[in-house]
Amino acid sequence: MSGGSGDERPESGRPDGSPPPHDTDGETERAAPVQATLRASHRRRFNLIWIIPIVTVAIGLYLAITTIRNHGPTITITFNSAEGLKAGQSQVRHKDVVLGTVRNIRLSDDFSHVIVTAELHAGYDRLLTSTTRIWVVKPRFFAGNISGFETLLSGAYIDLLPGAAGGKSQRDFTGLENPPVLEENTPGRTFVLRADRLGSLSQGSPVFYRDMSVGEVLGWDVGEMANYVTLRVFVRAPFDKYVHERTHFWNASGVNVSLSGTGLQVQVESLRAILLGGIAFDNPPKEPTATEAAANQEFPLYKDKEAADSASYGKPLYFEAFFEGSVRGLSQGATVDLRGIKIGQVTGISLRYDRKNDRVLIPVQFEVQPDRIADNELATRHDVARVVSDLVRRGLRAQLTSANLITGAQSVSLDIDPDAPPAEMTRDGDRFVIPSLRGGGLDNITASISQLLQKVNAIPFKAIGDNLNTALAGVAGVANGAQLRGALTAMQQALASVQDLTQKLDREASPALARLPAIAQSLSETVAHANRLVSSVDTGYGGDSRFKRDLDRLLAQLNETASSVRVLADLLTRHPEALIRGRTNTGAE
Repeated sequence: MSGGSGDERPESGRPDGSPPPHDTDGETERAAPVQATLRASHRRRFNLIWIIPIVTVAIGLYLAITTIRNHGPTITITFNSAEGLKAGQSQVRHKDVVLGTVRNIRLSDDFSHVIVTAELHAGYDRLLTSTTRIWVVKPRFFAGNISGFETLLSGAYIDLLPGAAGGKSQRDFTGLENPPVLEENTPGRTFVLRADRLGSLSQGSPVFYRDMSVGEVLGWDVGEMANYVTLRVFVRAPFDKYVHERTHFWNASGVNVSLSGTGLQVQVESLRAILLGGIAFDNPPKEPTATEAAANQEFPLYKDKEAADSASYGKPLYFEAFFEGSVRGLSQGATVDLRGIKIGQVTGISLRYDRKNDRVLIPVQFEVQPDRIADNELATRHDVARVVSDLVRRGLRAQLTSANLITGAQSVSLDIDPDAPPAEMTRDGDRFVIPSLRGGGLDNITASISQLLQKVNAIPFKAIGDNLNTALAGVAGVANGAQLRGALTAMQQALASVQDLTQKLDREASPALARLPAIAQSLSETVAHANRLVSSVDTGYGGDSRFKRDLDRLLAQLNETASSVRVLADLLTRHPEALIRGRTNTGAE
C-alpha cells in the first residue's frame, strides 16, 4: 500500500510536482520527449473535402457582390392611368436607349392613381433628380404634332428626360400626362403674360412673330385665376431678342372676321393657331430701338391685334356721356370716332336713375387716346380739364351713330357743332362728362324710315288705281268697238286689192318686159342704118346743108331715145316692182 502510494508521487519528489533544484538538467532531458509527443497529438490534417464548400461560398459571394454592383436604382412613378404599360415588358428609355424595365404596376392606397415600379440599370443614378421629367410615350396628337406612332407595334414605354444640373437625388416621381413642350437647354427666354381670359390657349400653343412660329406656351398659373390668368411662354433664340420692354402680345387664336366699309375682312394667323390657339407679338413702330426684355418679364396679353395697336398710343383720357334714347347695338369695345376716324373705344355702359328729373339715363363710359390726333393740346398740355372745358364751350358733343346697317351696331361719334346749345363740362369722378345730342344712330334711322313711310302713305294709291282702271276700260272699249273693227276690215280689203293688182301687173307686164331688150336692139340697129344714111347724105348734099343739119338733130334724138329705152329695159329687168312703186334708190342702182 505504501509502495503504491509512493509510486504515485511525482518523480520530482516535491508535493507540487516541480523538479528538485539539484537535478534540473536531468529532469529536462527526460521531459523533452514528453513535450514532443504532446505537440504531435494536437495537429490536424487538412481534408480536401472542404475545398468544395469553400469554392461555393466564394462563388456565391462573388455573384452577390457582382449583382449588387450591377443592380441599378429602383424608382416609383405615379400616373393617372397605366394605359399601354405592362409589367416585365414596358421599358424605360431616354433618347431611345433602354435604361430599365417596369417591374410592377399597382393601384395606390386610395385607388385614385397608378404606381409603377421600375428598375434601372446601374450607372443611371445621376439622371434621377428633382428636375427629371417622366411621361408615357404612346400615339397622341399634342401641340400640333402627331407622335408615338412607333408604339403601335412595339407598345408604350416610359420616357425619361433629365433635368437641369443642381437637382436633388430622387426616387419617387409624378409622371406627366403630356410630353414636355421643350427639351432641356433649349436656347431662349421665358416671359410671363397676364390675360383676363385663357380662351382657346393651351399648353403647346404656338407663339408667332410676323407669321413665323418662334415659341410655345409652357403653361399657366391658377393661383390668381380669380382676377386674371398668368401664362408662361417661351420664345426661342434668336427671336427672343425681338421681345422689348414695350412689346405687345395679343391672342391670335381662331379666325378674326370683320365687316367694314371696304367689305368683309378675314384674318387668320395660321391653321395651327385655329386648331390649338396661338399668341402673336410685335413691337410698336415708334420704338424700334427699345431695350430687350429680361427673362420672366411680365406683359399684358391683349384680346386681339386691334387692341394691341391701340395700346401704342399712350395713356388714354376717360370720358362719359349720358344718353336718353335707346343705345341698342352699342357694346363695350365699340368705336369712338371723330369725324369718321377712330380715336378711342367704349369701355362701359350702365343705367342710372335721375331722381331730380325723374328719368332714366344711360351713362356711356369711353376712353380717348389723344396721341391719335396730331398736334393737339390734349396730348401735350397738363391742364387737360381746361382744354376739354374749352372744347365743350366751342360745341364738342357726343352722339350715337350707326356703324353697320346689317348688324345694327352703333358707335359714339364726337364732333364740334358751333350751333349746339351752350353747355359746360362737368366731372363724374375721374371722368370728363361730354354733353350729348339727342337722336343719332338707330333713332335717326327710325325717324327717317318713319318720315318715308308717312310720305308713302300720303300717295293716293286708290285714286291712281281708279284712274288706271278707267283708262284701261276706255282702251278696251275702243279695241272692242265697231269703228275699229270696220277700219280693220277696210284695211284688209285694201291690202287684198293691192295684192290682186300686183299679180295682174306681173302677168301682163312680163311679156312686154321680155320684149324690151329686143326693142332696144332694134333701135340700135336703126340708129346704125341712120348713121350710114347720114354719111350718104353727106356725100350727096354736102356737110353744111340744111337737110344735113336736120338729119343730125334727128339722129341725136334717136340716140337719146335708144339709150333711154336700154336703161329702162335694164331697170325693169332687174326690178320689175318699179312699175308699181316707181323709181327708188334700189331701182336706180
